[in-house]
Amino acid sequence: MMDMPPRLAEIIEEFASAPREVVLEMLLEYADAVPPLPEELAGHTGMEQVPECQTPFFLRATVAPDGTVATWFDCPPESPTTRAFAGILAEGLAGATADEVLAVPDDLYQRMGLAGAISPLRVRGGSAILARLKRQIKEAQG
Repeated sequence: MMDMPPRLAEIIEEFASAPREVVLEMLLEYADAVPPLPEELAGHTGMEQVPECQTPFFLRATVAPDGTVATWFDCPPESPTTRAFAGILAEGLAGATADEVLAVPDDLYQRMGLAGAISPLRVRGGSAILARLKRQIKEAQG
């Protein structure tokens, strides 16, 4: 079994070992880590919406010929928690291979200790984002 991307493993560890009361604060710092969309994705062209999220959330994943994954996320700034999920994935998966991304545990947010810090609905939304991302990567691999 492949390991998940090292940077994402680090982020999980940082959250898992943090005191409960700072977890939400740490999470929200990632809301600023979402890179802006490139012009070709303006208006969410070619992006998939994640209906499980309470806020409009769009994503796209592609796999390059060398097996590395590129991800794009879009979520309104008015939804900092959901945007933070995107920020964590954007940073944690940067430069990762398709196999590494597919090795990311589905209970990622529970492992980070977020289940106690945010509502179950938001945790479910975050898990749905990851699931759809993995599905797009599997499809891109053919």
